[in-house]
Amino acid sequence: MRIRLFPTLRNYRKEFLPKDIFSGIIIALVSIPISMGYAQIAGLPAVYGLYGSVFPIIFFALFSTSRQFIFGVDAAPAAIVGAALSTLGIVPGSSAAMQYVPVIALFAGLWLLLFCALRADRIVNFISTPVMGGFISGIAATIIFMQIPKILGGSAGTGELPELLRHIADTAVHINLPSLILGAVSLAVLIAAKRFIPKFPMAIAVMAAGVILTAFFHIQDYGVALLEQVEPGMPGVFIPDFSQINITNAAGRSLIVAIVIMAETLLAENNFAAKNGYHLNDRQEILACAAGNLAAAAVGGCPVNGSISRTSMNEQYGGKTQAVSLTAGGVMAVILICATGFIGYLPVPVLTAIIISALLNVVETDLAIRLFRVSRKEFFIFMAAGAAVLFLGTIYGVIVGILLSFAAVILTATNPPRTFMGIIPGKKNFYDLEKNRSAFPVKHVIIYRFSENLFFANIKILENDIEKNIQKDTRAVILDAGAVNSLDITAADGLRRLADSLEKRNIRFYLTEHTANINDQMRKLGIGSLIKEGKVRRTILAALHDLGLKEPFPLDIPEDKMQLFRLRQLSSLSEEEENSLEEFSWAFGSEAVREIEKSVEHVLKQIHGISDIETLAEEGVEEKLRFWHSLGPLDEDELLRRLELHIQDFPEEVREKSSLAVGLIEKRRQALREKLVKEHPEILEHLQWKEKQ
Repeated sequence: MRIRLFPTLRNYRKEFLPKDIFSGIIIALVSIPISMGYAQIAGLPAVYGLYGSVFPIIFFALFSTSRQFIFGVDAAPAAIVGAALSTLGIVPGSSAAMQYVPVIALFAGLWLLLFCALRADRIVNFISTPVMGGFISGIAATIIFMQIPKILGGSAGTGELPELLRHIADTAVHINLPSLILGAVSLAVLIAAKRFIPKFPMAIAVMAAGVILTAFFHIQDYGVALLEQVEPGMPGVFIPDFSQINITNAAGRSLIVAIVIMAETLLAENNFAAKNGYHLNDRQEILACAAGNLAAAAVGGCPVNGSISRTSMNEQYGGKTQAVSLTAGGVMAVILICATGFIGYLPVPVLTAIIISALLNVVETDLAIRLFRVSRKEFFIFMAAGAAVLFLGTIYGVIVGILLSFAAVILTATNPPRTFMGIIPGKKNFYDLEKNRSAFPVKHVIIYRFSENLFFANIKILENDIEKNIQKDTRAVILDAGAVNSLDITAADGLRRLADSLEKRNIRFYLTEHTANINDQMRKLGIGSLIKEGKVRRTILAALHDLGLKEPFPLDIPEDKMQLFRLRQLSSLSEEEENSLEEFSWAFGSEAVREIEKSVEHVLKQIHGISDIETLAEEGVEEKLRFWHSLGPLDEDELLRRLELHIQDFPEEVREKSSLAVGLIEKRRQALREKLVKEHPEILEHLQWKEKQ
């Protein structure tokens, strides 16, 4: 792997600098309450959260290819480490904790280096968009539930959703009203500012207002919690005493931490990269995570992770490169050295509102709504991924997410696109019978296209589809396997079974259109005899010829479609014109009526923009109104008919001259008819026939 240092700063543009510096300052200030709180959850003194916001974030920026992702002390690793301390009976903040926690960070960094060497980044390739969106939304929702008690005047929650809800309920019994009012007002202001003045640094303004309230009105006297005062100074180098640590236990716990860091960071980074249109080197991102954790261990800190809330805020304020991280690390270093005094004036409810406001952007409600509308299956996968994180935690959420992604692949493969094919008179190719009203099946022949690789989970679908469509007069079944690239032994046995079953009923079976690779697989899987028996032909056409059928092939045409068939026989349209014929039906299917009504509305809007109806009459509809050029003849005739029904919706000046408007439509219709008489009289016959129906 070729490693580039500070890859996002290559070809840096000076116009990025103001936003990068501004976002970096905001990130540093917002990181104060976040990192201090999560350091305490991990079992360290709060100041170690600030230490974890200097060198780890800078070392992450040294390697990261993400333009906007922010690294630092965050919820998931802190919660895992804190739970480990509780299990081992180690008191948070004790000397034992201050030895154990940095060693977890050290081993986590080493595990991440191993993951990088093993190319574990490929895990991202197995995560679908619904799973990724649900996973990120679940993490964001979990952190929001963790933070809610702090607005109520209590401490942050830990654990999964049931524990978090229980903690919220317990805190609600003893609500501190000033804290609730301060936090709720701050959150409302931040949400409103995000909508109406999104580029204004309202987070800093709200933070400054909190400091003023503390300094002049002493809100701490009313029970409002403030951040702990921090002694100035930078951390020293941490040298672990391994004699006090169970190495096996620490290595095992750190493996879980490393997996969570890698999975959560990569998923979140790819989510932000996809939204903002840039690419990542996922393998180098694991290296960046390793570097950040090794830096955290070097200063005695807890494991560090990608921060969704801070990245969301960076996105909001327009940060363009990892110069944001360098600025944030530098600002935090300055604060630690000479400006820690103001930290003790920061109200916890205000800072909590800032965190929740940032996380609300991360919950993928838009994606959930979109999935609900277009794909219920993927919507439920999204919800399941989010619920897994909420109820089971991050590590199990990752596992469930991967399993759901595999399940989605299997569900898709077991319900593949497939169709029965027929012929459009005058055309050489074979067309989907369901989507092409002008296509008809070949008489006594089933032509079936299966658009997926054949394997154990879908071969039964193929067999059942064919069996259900066999009629008493069926002479042959032709399987179009052009989209089949592989077989497994179960599918091979299924094809052999189908061929034998059809042969017993005197029905020929043909496998066609596939690549030579499938023939090789058939021989290896023991069904090469199908080739020798003449049941494998290169094309559908060859199979039809083998049946003794010649062009034009006999078609099975119902009586109610015979008129359309005769028109098709007369048709001499070019391929391009044929494709434009009844384009709304072809393009929109069941939505065709709604779409042509939208087209009518579109034309009406354009007519409303034309002040002089006489000018429209002189210049003509096609010349004056945009959009008309894209209509085929049948679509235009239908549009004209619907326009006549909407005369009452025309502008007042047009309605006053309704006879002129009707005449204009009729004039256009007559021009269409004259054109069709010269070029395609058979289509004119079709229009006249349609009017009589």
